[in-house]
Amino acid sequence: MTEFLLPAFLHLLEPLNIILMLAGLTGGIVIGALPGLSATMGVALMVPATFAMNPTSGLIMLGAIYAGAIYGG
Repeated sequence: MTEFLLPAFLHLLEPLNIILMLAGLTGGIVIGALPGLSATMGVALMVPATFAMNPTSGLIMLGAIYAGAIYGG
């Protein structure tokens, strides 16, 4: 199991993924703070934007949006 953790952390520390994570957290906090928008709706609204991304980058961004929206709500 540990042979899978190191490559996962290396993908997480790529500069593009860190930028997407910060952008997702910022956008998620804004979405969570707006009345009437939930974390689930924020993720659903951003799914089409992740279609052109690498799957790893897209999942990192969607996870960051969800975490930020939970925090912002």
